[in-house]
Amino acid sequence: MKWSSILLAFAATVVAAPPKPSQKPAPPAPPPSGPPGYPVIPPSKPGKLPSSFKWTSTGVLVTPKNDDRKLAGVKDPSIIFHKGTYHVFASSAKAEGYNLLYFNFTDIAKANDSPFFYLDQAPLGTGYRAAPQVFYFAPQKLWYLVYQDNNAAYSTNPDISNPAGWTAPKVFYPNGTPALIAEGLVNPQQGYWVDMWVICDEKNCHLFSHDDNGRLYRSQTALKDFPNGMGEPVIALSEPRKEDLFEASNVYRLDKETYLLLVECIGQGQSDGGVRYFKSWTAKDLTGPWNALQSTQANPFMGAANVKFPRGQNWTVSISHGEMVRTEVDQNLKLGPCGTWRFLYQGINPAPTNATYNALPWDLGLLTQDGC
Repeated sequence: MKWSSILLAFAATVVAAPPKPSQKPAPPAPPPSGPPGYPVIPPSKPGKLPSSFKWTSTGVLVTPKNDDRKLAGVKDPSIIFHKGTYHVFASSAKAEGYNLLYFNFTDIAKANDSPFFYLDQAPLGTGYRAAPQVFYFAPQKLWYLVYQDNNAAYSTNPDISNPAGWTAPKVFYPNGTPALIAEGLVNPQQGYWVDMWVICDEKNCHLFSHDDNGRLYRSQTALKDFPNGMGEPVIALSEPRKEDLFEASNVYRLDKETYLLLVECIGQGQSDGGVRYFKSWTAKDLTGPWNALQSTQANPFMGAANVKFPRGQNWTVSISHGEMVRTEVDQNLKLGPCGTWRFLYQGINPAPTNATYNALPWDLGLLTQDGC
């Protein structure tokens, strides 16, 4: 079964005038279909979220290629569905360090057949780049690729299907690491400035990032000034234990008055890189305050406790860095209704490897909501 149509069914309910006697009403749109072997998923009403979630994962969906790059892992995927094609950007990871890669496909079941384009071949260039996020900035008619390079960096491209078209990196903070984040990187221990995420509302664009020390930061600039003018960060959320608010935040708009925040955490259990899961919060505004939704390893937004796998394919206990499959691809990052969500994530076989962190063998899988 092809999955390229599963996200085309997102739609809001429209109240139409009764048909004239000579007209026949149009048939209702079919509900979105799930993966092979799983039931149809009925969408919920916008803004209505359950007290717990359930997900079904694919088996391993995408792995490193057997080529001269000799990658150890494919990590940190960002994905959108645009004009019939899934576009994916990810970190290319090996012991020597990170860069970025791109691939696309029209059938999720055949995603692993797609060739990789390594973005160090584009003007984006060689060197440390990781944890990409892609979106279309409608005011400028440009695609933005946001990523970390020891600063919060970005490249632009007028055509997402041309991976050679990404520009050389520019940074959101020309004066270097902001003072608040610099302090957080050494207090109470050594951290890392990671996982930049941009989302805009009607007036401002907001940049979220982590210090791997239990703090989530937010900066903002006016929509009309983006990407310039990013202000001094503030702490959006914090936890005394870094593992309880670690990294890989996603922020989405659900409806006019609801934003959803996801943050990857490290829980109890054994797996290379730690057993990863996601907590969640909601807010009426991107400036907060953020109210906890699913906030424990036992009741996560996504994690081993609420993800099932096809028989015999329990390939990971970590549900780690990833992104919702988006069909509305602009800077507002709006999701369809709960019950239709898909999340492309990184996972890892929990058997010990004795590999260094950069060389851990991460693969990609896809989660599908089991109702809402």
